[in-house]
Amino acid sequence: MTIADDMRARTFAFAAQCVMFCRALPRDSDTRERSRQLLKAGTATAANYRAACRGRSRREFVAKLGVAVEEADETLFWLDLVERVGVARAEAVRPLRLEAGELLAILSKSLKTAKENLRSRE
Repeated sequence: MTIADDMRARTFAFAAQCVMFCRALPRDSDTRERSRQLLKAGTATAANYRAACRGRSRREFVAKLGVAVEEADETLFWLDLVERVGVARAEAVRPLRLEAGELLAILSKSLKTAKENLRSRE
């Protein structure tokens, strides 16, 4: 199994965790939009990483990886928000926040390396 395979599996597992977390959130109108945004960002992290791995060129890889980084960061934002406004308790948010932070760090470093490699080839 390659590093890319491991990351595909890890981001997919994270997306599934986001789905389960959002299903457990209250269904009131105040929470619905935050839940939808969190769900969208959490799953888009995985979808865009997968798309990056399937990139037809180095430039496409870098572009899709950049979107995955943005989505991971947005996921952190929504997790912080649902905790701050009292929609979810810190104990429930903590595992997702930790994983989102780790994924953001890994993806950001990968993006930096990919950009450097792209520049050196041009």
